[in-house]
Amino acid sequence: MAYATDMGVSRIHEGLAAGEFSACDVVDAALAHIKQADPQLHAFLELTEDAARAAAVRVDGAIANGTFGRLGPLAGVPIAFKDNMNLKGTRTTCASHMLETYVSPYTATCVQRMLDAGCLPLGKLNMDEFAFGSTTENSAFGPTRNPWDPDRVPGGSSGGSAAAVASGMTALALGSDTGGSIRQPAGFCGVVGVKPTYGMVSRYGVVAFGSSLDQVGPFARSVKDAAFALDALCGRDPMDCTSQDVEIDFVAATERPVEGARVGIVPSFMEAEGLSSEVKARVAEAAAKLEAAGATLVEVDLPHADAAISAYYVLAPCEAFSNLARFDSVRYGCCDAGHTDLGGQYEASRAKGFGAEAKRRILLGSYLLSSGVYDEYYVRAQKVRTLITQDFRRAYRQCDVILSPVAPTVAPKFGELAEPAQMYLSDVFTIALNIAGNGGMTVPCGLGRDSGMPVGVQLMAPQFQDGNMFAVASELERIYGQAQVAPAFAPKAGE
Repeated sequence: MAYATDMGVSRIHEGLAAGEFSACDVVDAALAHIKQADPQLHAFLELTEDAARAAAVRVDGAIANGTFGRLGPLAGVPIAFKDNMNLKGTRTTCASHMLETYVSPYTATCVQRMLDAGCLPLGKLNMDEFAFGSTTENSAFGPTRNPWDPDRVPGGSSGGSAAAVASGMTALALGSDTGGSIRQPAGFCGVVGVKPTYGMVSRYGVVAFGSSLDQVGPFARSVKDAAFALDALCGRDPMDCTSQDVEIDFVAATERPVEGARVGIVPSFMEAEGLSSEVKARVAEAAAKLEAAGATLVEVDLPHADAAISAYYVLAPCEAFSNLARFDSVRYGCCDAGHTDLGGQYEASRAKGFGAEAKRRILLGSYLLSSGVYDEYYVRAQKVRTLITQDFRRAYRQCDVILSPVAPTVAPKFGELAEPAQMYLSDVFTIALNIAGNGGMTVPCGLGRDSGMPVGVQLMAPQFQDGNMFAVASELERIYGQAQVAPAFAPKAGE
């Protein structure tokens, strides 16, 4: 049997070990599929064909000399990376003209750990510029399209990562999540997406948006594939002082029974303004099916969750303003050669290099950190952050995980979230998790009855107890089935 672009980690390993196909076959098929599918989706910003083939040769060499079992747990598995993650020798643009010609001189820890695990690196993926957005429409190089319906957005900011996995162009992808940027596009594209507890995965080498909010995580088409990826990703990194040692076996967590698990339901989320009937129905159905499988449903309260968006859009722009200060056309960034004075060059380069949403957040962050405003907004937002964190801690005394919608609707059509405020509100169910630093993940739970588009549910776990949500996610996957490649891009019979 030949390699097929809908295979997951375990099936790829089985095929390689049995000699059904080689790692070079995997790369050739994946690249061929990308070149056929990506013109319709625009998920990739750069292909790393030479690096992928070199990695495949190493895997095939290990198979030939009998040392395949000594390779990493993801040996021979295709992967791609969001373009805010440094990979030495590639362009790391953050989908911005500001970094259009920047070539990474080093590799991010999260990327290196995937390479050390044996992955085959296919390339860099599109995103909202500097991760500012929820639709991937803010990319300086053009939007990515949803594989389930090219007239709809894939979500954001990790839209390229979600679309690449949903279309079968790669088995795994890495994204980053600052306010829902893994979980929301995973829901829109019908795949699994995980934002681990803050500190589980090193942020070294990932271009920062909000340093106290950002976390790297995997996209996959199965819960177990995401678990394989996290087992390789997690752990302390001496280059990141916020990273922590992790003692969770994620693959083992997928085998835990759901019987006796306490699943929290937040009534205010299920009655939230703007929640569509088809999303609400799917989330309620998922909760009922978990109860039928032996879980106990428990109502919990997050009383300050309605303040999360307000707090987030103070904290995140402030951190973004600070982090983007480095892109000054002197150390990093595009350079407008038409100016001889440094001040003029600095202003012109930032005006030319940054897109509209980046400028909006820089201006907002600058204002919120200014004298006379800082105490009124930033300090109060930090106090709200403490309240939200305490709310989650109290809720988890009653439950092991919390189940909620991922987004109020299925993937909207292009242009539907044209106003910034509309885009910000699309993250209403995901933002609180980043503020509190807890782990969360999206699991597909079928299609909307009206739209026919994927609907996902969000599972949230206490800090550093992310295995809880993997156990429940595995039960949901047994109920609804593993995520499939979007029909228009699925392998045809006999291929």
